[in-house]
Amino acid sequence: MQTLTVKTDRRTQLLDVTAQVQKAVLATRIARGTCYLYVPHTTAAITINECADPDVARDIEGALDRLVPATGPYRHSEGNSDSHVKSVLVGASQIVFVVDGKLALGRWQGIFFCEFDGPRERKLLVKVVSE
Repeated sequence: MQTLTVKTDRRTQLLDVTAQVQKAVLATRIARGTCYLYVPHTTAAITINECADPDVARDIEGALDRLVPATGPYRHSEGNSDSHVKSVLVGASQIVFVVDGKLALGRWQGIFFCEFDGPRERKLLVKVVSE
């Protein structure tokens, strides 16, 4: 298993980590298998979506902010309750198949680390398993 470090610079941010994950896959020398991605944080997540147009990530950030506002009738009193809810909605893990040593993503797809309580330095765990 490899641990990638992800540095975010905004409170809410979708950061394209596709290149870092692909580099981690190549380092395993596994040609065919499965890449497991896991975020060990309660206020961050991982997702796959369009990476060709950066406005898509900004739209997702904005939609999540509207869906789960920063202030609300939350019981958790640390000021980041919305971050926990957003993390649950997006999810802490993803699976991507590896074919010919490359991530089997669709033409426009990328892997996004989702920061909801930044800026911070975070971890992304990557495990590639051979077929």
